[in-house]
Amino acid sequence: MLVPSLLVSLGMVILTVLIHFRGLSYLIAILRGEPARRFRAHHSSWRQGATILGVVFGLFFLHTIEISIYALLFMYLEIFRTFEAALFYSAASFTTLGLDIVVERSEWRLVPAIEAISGFILIGWSTAFLVSVTARMGLLEATLEQNVDPPPPRGENSP
Repeated sequence: MLVPSLLVSLGMVILTVLIHFRGLSYLIAILRGEPARRFRAHHSSWRQGATILGVVFGLFFLHTIEISIYALLFMYLEIFRTFEAALFYSAASFTTLGLDIVVERSEWRLVPAIEAISGFILIGWSTAFLVSVTARMGLLEATLEQNVDPPPPRGENSP
């Protein structure tokens, strides 16, 4: 029964990665909608703090959706009888905390293992995103304090 378990796991990885990608794209769109001129006109650490908190809560919401989808899968596969138990197990798997709970239906025990790998990668992706946003906020703050134009972005035309 390895093949069905692998196929279900692959489908879940694809689904959660696409959800995460779309969610991060949405957060980027929100951040870009915040014009830099507003920061120049009303520069405050409160606004930057609120922006960072918004990103943190957005990432938390994304992970909650992803964990919940795995929990719904565990319910569908009849691994757990209650959503609460499935959600608890999914959160423990997703965060790679893991539990000593043995999945009752052994033919599906690969699914939480793959969920752990997926969660590890998605949490790392979120961390990198948050660090990037925080660094850009600091760069903006330094630029505003110096009252100079920001350095050009690194890219194809960089030396």
